[in-house]
Amino acid sequence: MNKPLVLAVEDDAAIRNLISTTLETHNYRHLTAASGESAIMEAVSHNPDVVLLDLGLPDIDGIEIIRKIRSWSNMPIIVISARSEETDKIEALDAGADDYLTKPFSVEELLARLRVTFRRLNYSANNTGNESAVFENGNLKIDYSACCVYLDGKELHLTPIEYKLLCLLSKNVGKVLTHSFITREVWGSSWENDVASLRVFMATLRKKIEKDPSSPQYIQTHVGIGYRMLRV
Repeated sequence: MNKPLVLAVEDDAAIRNLISTTLETHNYRHLTAASGESAIMEAVSHNPDVVLLDLGLPDIDGIEIIRKIRSWSNMPIIVISARSEETDKIEALDAGADDYLTKPFSVEELLARLRVTFRRLNYSANNTGNESAVFENGNLKIDYSACCVYLDGKELHLTPIEYKLLCLLSKNVGKVLTHSFITREVWGSSWENDVASLRVFMATLRKKIEKDPSSPQYIQTHVGIGYRMLRV
């Protein structure tokens, strides 16, 4: 079985070399690109298993690259960027990114995000049809076997992280889940960046399932503690 292929898109040579060395050391096959144009060419030519994408590239903004890739592929895209504002993260996730890692990052954190991504891919490939339950709560419906979510009968397009968050909350409906529990379940770790990312993903998820995100019907915030899915 081939090792996973990772495309690392980064114009900073030092960071690109760090990522390359990390991937080689942990037996990932990898390609690199230092510009948006070359990134798109590599993605089209080699169909990598996952893309690590810097947003601040010299020729094409990373958000546009995400949109271009999403027009023809669902390959996982993990953004690695110095842009740390929540608005930047939400823009990348809305464009179709699967995860967001803020610079500076640790090698261990990068590897943890990759492991979560590949576990999800392997689970999807090996467990199709194994879970037949359908969750319904008000006008929200989750078909676990098909990995589909519907609101008012219309299918929602969620990122893998948003879907995993929603499933975790739905399978614990009525229970308050702490930030650390959720981040360990979703990312396999509880880094400070994970808790910050959790807030961003929860904001984008609420935009998709709540009629009024400022007054949520489904997902309740417990300030300083975590989140709970309410039974509607």
